[in-house]
Amino acid sequence: MIDVAALVERGSRQGSAAEEIARACRDTGFFYVVGHGVDARLIARLEELSRGFFALDRATKSRIRMQLGGRAWRGYFPVGGELTSGVPDDKEGVYFGSELAGDDPRVQSGTPMHGPNLFPDIAGFRESVLAYIAALTELGHALMRGIAQSLDLEPDYFARQYTSDPLILFRIFNYPAVSRSSGAHTRWGVGEHTDYGLLTILKQDDVGGLEVKSRHGWVAAPPIDGSFVCNIGDMLDRMTRGLYRSTPHRAANRTDRDRLSLAFFFDPSFDARVKPIETRNTAEFVDDRHERWDHASVHDFSGTYGDYLLNKVSKVFPQLRREQL
Repeated sequence: MIDVAALVERGSRQGSAAEEIARACRDTGFFYVVGHGVDARLIARLEELSRGFFALDRATKSRIRMQLGGRAWRGYFPVGGELTSGVPDDKEGVYFGSELAGDDPRVQSGTPMHGPNLFPDIAGFRESVLAYIAALTELGHALMRGIAQSLDLEPDYFARQYTSDPLILFRIFNYPAVSRSSGAHTRWGVGEHTDYGLLTILKQDDVGGLEVKSRHGWVAAPPIDGSFVCNIGDMLDRMTRGLYRSTPHRAANRTDRDRLSLAFFFDPSFDARVKPIETRNTAEFVDDRHERWDHASVHDFSGTYGDYLLNKVSKVFPQLRREQL
């Protein structure tokens, strides 16, 4: 549990928070943050609106289905519509990102993952999502300042090199109760995986179900009121040559209540070429593909973050990827 208020406020104790982040990233790659400054009323309002959306019938939710989002890859998918390692997940969700107008150059050029969002016709939903994205983007910058300092880099290192225009991906997921689940106890809400980018900031409700793979096996990461759960992604693993490893995790709902999670991904810009950081704190690279869930190495690929991301996402939504080619 790390109090990041000094990072958010650029206060005098940033170094202390950075030291705690360093220990967490070396140990598990997961940590809780408090003192984050995100308005609790905004979070509660978005959770309320999200539960209202997921309570609608499938035909109504499908009015904003992902197939309508085009190359922006935004919108709703039903239970089983997303795959992890080729296996359908027992969850439904809505994909959002930075809101871009149709005349934005990235939209005009057809850059994948960029464009306008699709919002349900629910009063206040659009405003709440965009306010949440803005608040979590600021928190993402603050946490990356701490991660930079934890590596003995200047606080603005990531902002200068990779996140002056971060790729923001925001997902709202609903894991149905066992009584409504098509998979019941046989399927994971999301199976074992690592996240692709730099940093994930997760708000989970009080149902629980998140598990993290530690050195000693799977451990629960229960919800703690007022906190976010953070984990580092593949790109930070690549940058630090494995010093900060992207830790596998998974989630399932084994209760008679729906489980809601707000997953915010703070990633390098789409066209950034992610390279190892030259610093004395980075590790001597050890090939860990035999330990990874997908038996692949994040240190092998060449190209941009967008290349890496599209390769991964095309396996999550293979049908949608085919339609966009």
